Amino acid sequence: MEVRQIIESGDIFLGIELGSTRIKAVLTDDSGLVLGTGIHDWENSFIDGIWTYPIDEILSGISSCYKSLKADIKEKYDITIKQVKYMGISAMMHGYMAFDKDMNLLSPFQTWRNSNTENAAGELSEDFKFNIPLRWTIAHLYQRILDKEEHVRNIDFVTTLSSYIHYMLTGEKNIGIGDASGIFPIDSVDNNYDEKMLGIFEEKIKDRNYPWKIREILPKVMVAGECAGVLTKSGANLLDKDGDLMEGSILCPPEGDAGTGMVATNSIAKGTGNMSAGTSMFAMLVLDKKLNNYYEEIDMVTTPSGDPVAMSHANNGTGDLNAWVGLFREFSKLLGINVSDGELYEKLYTNSLKGSADCGNLMAFGYFSGEGITKLNEGRPLFLRSPKSDFNLANFMRAHLYSSLAAVKVGLDILTEKENVKIKKMMGHGGFFKTKGVGQRYLSAAINAPVEVLETAGEGGAWGIALLALFTKHATEYKGLDEFLKKRIFSNNSGSEIMAEEKDVDGFKLFTQRYLKAVDIERLSVEKFAE
Repeated sequence: MEVRQIIESGDIFLGIELGSTRIKAVLTDDSGLVLGTGIHDWENSFIDGIWTYPIDEILSGISSCYKSLKADIKEKYDITIKQVKYMGISAMMHGYMAFDKDMNLLSPFQTWRNSNTENAAGELSEDFKFNIPLRWTIAHLYQRILDKEEHVRNIDFVTTLSSYIHYMLTGEKNIGIGDASGIFPIDSVDNNYDEKMLGIFEEKIKDRNYPWKIREILPKVMVAGECAGVLTKSGANLLDKDGDLMEGSILCPPEGDAGTGMVATNSIAKGTGNMSAGTSMFAMLVLDKKLNNYYEEIDMVTTPSGDPVAMSHANNGTGDLNAWVGLFREFSKLLGINVSDGELYEKLYTNSLKGSADCGNLMAFGYFSGEGITKLNEGRPLFLRSPKSDFNLANFMRAHLYSSLAAVKVGLDILTEKENVKIKKMMGHGGFFKTKGVGQRYLSAAINAPVEVLETAGEGGAWGIALLALFTKHATEYKGLDEFLKKRIFSNNSGSEIMAEEKDVDGFKLFTQRYLKAVDIERLSVEKFAE
């Protein structure tokens, strides 16, 4: 009855995150406790050499996800959601969405997965003296300029997926600083796009005589706690096709999945780190000072509050691993054995612990797409073994689990070895950690540091953006987002911590050495094995 009254009063907080394979909604109360969830599964399309999601799938997807949430709340509490005081939108970072003055999409949405910006990213990195990754929005925009694409002249607004959805709900062209840091470099002192680099970019393109300035076409940068807009009637109808949801909800700044991952794992404070492990893999460390140099393998982004963060981001994560599990699922059905996905993953993951610390000299590259850290613009999933490799199921699965982390480890090794960054502890979240004690142990072996997984980690970024919506209500009551999370959300939130054994650390180090030597084989497979 108490929960029904809370929902009826509208003192609830909604977070929706558009991930690579799933759109998820989380509804919480004023303490951050999850009241209900909704999901909509989807998959990117590979059209004309571009990884994309059509606009109609994006809009119908968030409506389907919200409908799933409504059904969950109705089933649990026998009540229909009518009003939500605060809400927020999150999505996969980076990519390219360009619109004209009437908000017509000018070019297919390019996701973070596209790495067709090598020339642009390299040139901008050199000019800025700041690493511009292949997937960043400014790299995509400049590549379109270099390629002399006609649509560039008609651009009125360039943004990311979260900011686009936010606009559709509020009519406001705003963005959270964490997601903005994947569009263009951020000045963490001013909490805005870096003025010097904006000037450099303007100078680079002035002879093109475009009718726009870079400052004019990017979304407004906002930090956690600020009000970024109000849900309009059309926005409410977009979310809720039944027409039950009222307009007027206050929206927090839209954020990227990196920022919501930090929030969901309480990794906002300086010196903390977290690892998001799923279709893509990225590890983030909140810094207390700038790095001495810039590296192609390291992205500099920010927390939702604007503090600098060093990120090691791999485009490829568990995609190939999931494909192999799908093959085992197909085999089990062929034998007439019905096994749930959860049980199948748990059995295969847990059995991998019986494997050799170095995976028995087996090697896997789960490259569905290009990989910036190892400098490949395309990918081919690949499995390797020698005639004398110890080829068994445990080592096979362990090799794929290790490989899911290997590219990220390469980036983190740069931070620890060249910049002397200390990893005190890493917080893990995402599907990679669902099987207790497996992915967590392997990440610990990769970074040679403890890894903690919170009980709430399974709620992921959708919960993280719901918490940012909640913080918008309570921002004036705390010194900052870090204090809000520690005192209001995580004060009684327990988790499990694992430190890998020395043999596993040594085994992962040997695996990584072999991985880097074998990258040329992956590169050759891209050249010789056509799509």
